[in-house]
Amino acid sequence: MKVIFALIVTLTVISALAGPVQAAGPRPMALVPQPWRVEIRPGEFALNNQTVILIDPDSADALNVGKQLAERTRRSTGLGLVVRTADGTSKVSNAIRLSMSQAKAALGNEGYSLAVSADGVAISAAGGAGLFYGTQTLLQLLPPQVFSPARVRPTVAWTVPAVAIEDRPRFRWRGLLLDVSRHFFNKSEIENYIDLMAQHKLNTLQLHLTDGVGWRIEIQRYPKLTEVGAWRKGIMFGLNPKDGTAWGSDGRYGGFYTQDDIREILAYAKDRYVTILPEIEMPGHSAAALTAYPEYSCTGGPISMDGSNGPEVEEYCVGNEETFRFLEGVLIEVMDLFPSKYLHIGGDEVDKAHWKKCPKCQARMKQEGLKNENELQSYFVRRIEKFLNAHHRTLIGWDEILEGGLAPNATVMSWRGIEGGIAAAHAGHDVVMTPTSHCYLDYYQAKRGEPKAIGGFLPLSQVYSYEPVPKALTADQASHILGAGGNLWTEFVPNYRHAQYMTYPRGCAMAEVTWTEPSRKGWGDFRARLDTHLLRLKAEGVHYRQPRRDDDAPGK
Repeated sequence: MKVIFALIVTLTVISALAGPVQAAGPRPMALVPQPWRVEIRPGEFALNNQTVILIDPDSADALNVGKQLAERTRRSTGLGLVVRTADGTSKVSNAIRLSMSQAKAALGNEGYSLAVSADGVAISAAGGAGLFYGTQTLLQLLPPQVFSPARVRPTVAWTVPAVAIEDRPRFRWRGLLLDVSRHFFNKSEIENYIDLMAQHKLNTLQLHLTDGVGWRIEIQRYPKLTEVGAWRKGIMFGLNPKDGTAWGSDGRYGGFYTQDDIREILAYAKDRYVTILPEIEMPGHSAAALTAYPEYSCTGGPISMDGSNGPEVEEYCVGNEETFRFLEGVLIEVMDLFPSKYLHIGGDEVDKAHWKKCPKCQARMKQEGLKNENELQSYFVRRIEKFLNAHHRTLIGWDEILEGGLAPNATVMSWRGIEGGIAAAHAGHDVVMTPTSHCYLDYYQAKRGEPKAIGGFLPLSQVYSYEPVPKALTADQASHILGAGGNLWTEFVPNYRHAQYMTYPRGCAMAEVTWTEPSRKGWGDFRARLDTHLLRLKAEGVHYRQPRRDDDAPGK
C-alpha cells in the first residue's frame, strides 16, 4: 500500500506540473526536512493579488524575510504580494503574518510556528532564522512550481493546505562543504549554492578556499597569492579541459574572489541565515601559497602546484619565524572579512618528511622540547589557535589536529570515521561529524552508470541513515556534538552543474539528518516525500541526480 500511495502522490504532482491545478482533494505535504510536529486541518488558503505580507513594526528580520518571500512568489506566480507593517489594531484577512512578538521560546531562535487557515497564514519565531525557515516550509506547502525562477504558465492555483506546524532543529550545525580550490566556482554559483542550502534549512557553508592547487581569496598584503596561486596551467586530475568552466582569458585555469566579492557573498548568505566558514589550509595542503611565496617552505623552492619542479612541497616551515608572521597577516585579513565565530585551518594529511630533514624545524623541536613531528604539528596548531583566540575566534580543524595533543580550545571536525569525534568529545571539545562513511558527497552515488568520482560509494540511503551522535558518548559528552555536514571535494567536479548533481538529493538527506528528530525520520517515508520534493528542484532548474531503484544493489 505504501508503494501504491507513493505512486499516486507522484502522479498527482506530475499532473499538477502539466497544467492548472484542479479541485481534486487535499495535496499531500511532502516537507523536507520533516518538521517536528504537524497537524493537518480542513480547508486551504489561496494566494491572490490582494494577499498581503504583514510584518512587525521596526523588525529588520521580518522585513528581510518578508521581502524575500514576496520576491520569490512574484517570480513564479506573478502575484505582487505587498509587504506591509501590521498596525496591531484590526484583524486582517487574506494575509501572511510574520511575527517575532508571539514566538514560543521553547522552539529557539531557529524554530518557528506556522498556522494556515482559510483566512491566512501566521508564522511566528523568536529569531530571524526561524522566521525565514517558516517561510521555506510555506513555500513547500505551495505547488512545486512556486520554485520556478520564471512566471509559470498556464496558471496554477496557488493554494496552501490548512495546517499547524511547530518546528525546530535537532542540531545547531547543519552544514555543507564546497571545495572551490580544486575547481573555481564563481560568485553567482556560490550564491545559488547558498539558496539551495537555505531552503533546506542548512545553515553553515564551509568554503574550502585554499589547497595545493588553488588559492581563491584575495589577500591584499600578499598579492602573489592570487596573482600566482589562483591560476594553474591546466585543469588537472585527468579531466577533459572542455568540462571546466574556470578558464581565464589568458588560457590559465582558475580564479579567485576579490575582497568585495567575499563581502557580497557574505551579505547574501546573511540575508538567508547561512554562516560561511572560511577554510585556510595549514600547515599542509599549501602548495598554491608556497608556489607564490616559496620562502615559507622548508626547501625554499621553486615549488609548483602541478609538481613540475619535482616532488610537491605542501607544508609550511614550522621552524621559520617568518612563516608565522606571513600566516598571521593572512588570517588578519580573513578575520576582517568573515564574521564567523569559527575559522577552519585544515590541519589534515600533513606529510612531515620535509620537517624531518629541515634544520629549522628540527631546531624548533629541540628548542620547544618536542619529541617528534606529531608534536611539532601540535605546536603549530596551538600557536595558531592562540593567535585566533586573541582575536575572539575559535579554531576548528580536521581530526588530525588531535595528533601530538589537541589545542586547548579547538573544535574538531571528524572525517576519518567517528573515532576522532569520540576522542574529542571525551576530552570536552566540541565536534562536527563528517565521516567519509556517510558524509563524503564526492563518492559515487551508485555502483554503475555514474560520472567519474574520487572513489568510494555513498548512496542516498546511506547518507539518510547517518546518526551523528555516537553511542559511545554519555549524555554530557553528546552535548559536544554540534551537528554534522556533507563534504563535496571537487577533484572530479569541474563545473557547477556537476556540483549540483553530486550534492542533491544527498543534500536533502543531510538536511533531514541534522534537522529532524530520529523519531520523526523514516527511509520509506523520506523517499515518498522526496518524489514530490524533486519536482521542486526540477522547477528551480537544479541539475539533481534522479535516484534509481538499484542504487544500493551490488555491482561492478
